Amino acid sequence: METVILAVVIALVAVIAAGGLVVGSRRKKRQLPPAPPAAPTITTPPAEPHVGEDAEVPRDEPRRTIEEVDLPDSTAAPEAPVLELEKPEPTAGRLIRLRSRLSRSQNTLGKGLLSLLSREHLDEDTWEEIEDTLLTADVGVAPTQELVERLRTRVKVLGTRTPAELRELLREELLALLGTDFDRTLHTESHEEQPAVIMVVGVNGTGKTTTTGKLARVLVADGRSVVLAAADTFRAAAADQLQTWGERVGARTVRGPEGGDPASVAYEAVKEGIAEGADVVLIDTAGRLHTKTGLMDELGKVKRVVEKHGPVDEVLLVLDATTGQNGLVQARVFAEVVDITGIVLTKLDGTAKGGIVIAVQRELGVPVKLVGLGEGADDLAPFEPGAFVDALIGEA
Repeated sequence: METVILAVVIALVAVIAAGGLVVGSRRKKRQLPPAPPAAPTITTPPAEPHVGEDAEVPRDEPRRTIEEVDLPDSTAAPEAPVLELEKPEPTAGRLIRLRSRLSRSQNTLGKGLLSLLSREHLDEDTWEEIEDTLLTADVGVAPTQELVERLRTRVKVLGTRTPAELRELLREELLALLGTDFDRTLHTESHEEQPAVIMVVGVNGTGKTTTTGKLARVLVADGRSVVLAAADTFRAAAADQLQTWGERVGARTVRGPEGGDPASVAYEAVKEGIAEGADVVLIDTAGRLHTKTGLMDELGKVKRVVEKHGPVDEVLLVLDATTGQNGLVQARVFAEVVDITGIVLTKLDGTAKGGIVIAVQRELGVPVKLVGLGEGADDLAPFEPGAFVDALIGEA
């Protein structure tokens, strides 16, 4: 019995041992390292062209060596585009060419007065209408009273009044009010060692920077070389705007940092003008409001600093003609700060009333030297009293 049991045990041990060998062999097979990946299929890239004898030559071109190939010069700086300068229109007779724009306001002043003066009987009511017409046209109270009195006297002496006689009479009286003895020339003659200096002043919205740019065109058209000073450092776009105007006619613009000292910019511009031998330096000042005393003081400072180089030849006050009597308030304040030598009336075409020319001259005692008659680049014209009056009352 014991022998049988022993035999069974031995058989079981043998079976278990055999099973362990099988399991071990399977484990060994699982732990074998993975087979290396199959080698990728390599496609030969197309051969690149070589410079030299082996280079591929186009069928229609002869073979060239490296010495014959034009290679770009990497050291040469790219050429800047050449800006074609504009040629401004001549200023002589410019106001006459623009007369049609002035005539838009003639119904209020010129033709209105001629119609009233042509009545058969000039009673008190008619003279009051004449006075109202002049006041409505912004002539001003004192000039209106003076003109009415002179017209009364001359009409009484004249007696019979033909249309031609009335027109000539009105023309003479308007010319007398405008003042034919004013010196309306721009003083732009350079001095021995420095250019002429022109300051342009005025409040916001009068078109001062644009007027400065147009004035540069006027001077260039008259054969002057110009340097522009962007002394309006308070308005971000002012310097860019002025520089654009200058580039169109070949005038260089001196500018400073935004918010910088305007007097320093003006001083540096005159210094540059002296170094370059320029004829004129145009200084565009900030469009400061006349109610801000501090800013007005700054304007006086600009003038004083510039005068360290030499005298300021012109101080031009830019006024918007459409503002009428309000422009006179601005004119008074500016005249107290700097010595105004001339007036530029912008926007005189359209809704502007021609009498403002008479009123502002009477108020300041200085002449209107330039008038703006549109938005075109060459619509700034030297003021000519005769052409102005003819546009108001119409030609004979």
